[in-house]
Amino acid sequence: MIVLGLTGSIGTGKTTTAALFAERGVPVHDADQAVHALYAGAAVQPVEAAFPGVVCDGVVDRALLSRRLAAEPHRFAELERMIHPLVRARETAFLDAHRAAGAPLVLLDIPLLFETGAEARVDRVVVVTCDPAIQRQRVLARPGMTAEKFALVLGRQMADRDKCARADYIIDTGRGMDAARARVDAILRDLDSEGD
Repeated sequence: MIVLGLTGSIGTGKTTTAALFAERGVPVHDADQAVHALYAGAAVQPVEAAFPGVVCDGVVDRALLSRRLAAEPHRFAELERMIHPLVRARETAFLDAHRAAGAPLVLLDIPLLFETGAEARVDRVVVVTCDPAIQRQRVLARPGMTAEKFALVLGRQMADRDKCARADYIIDTGRGMDAARARVDAILRDLDSEGD
């Protein structure tokens, strides 16, 4: 089974690209979705213990947590030490299930793939990119997003050019959906030829 890692900076179109792989029948494990689920489950108690007041109605309120971290950015590492092992356990279960089912290819959608050393767990890396002006426009159009919050997120991510330099494949989503879809198809053909 080939394990393909997908990453990209905020606003580059990673989620849309993961959906293109899923449309082609590739099983996708989304680390962000895993975190969302954990914030309504196993992560609630430890996060509330470390960051009192960020849980509302039994769920970690991401906006409250985000504001807390903006005020105390040095605590990101503390949060990651709690969350990453939980996400990793879900990822392992996903891989085990698809390996047992005989899947030829799976995709791990990991926003901080290089930053967390996750490239060691995948066979190939796809980096999603786009022009910085397009990226900024996309991100600032999100509800509740500010230029300051965007800068904070970018500051925690590896520079786009560095990610692209380490990629096995690059998808530029700034060229439109048709071009992105064609690139996904080309990557899948390339990976399929490896399996022959």
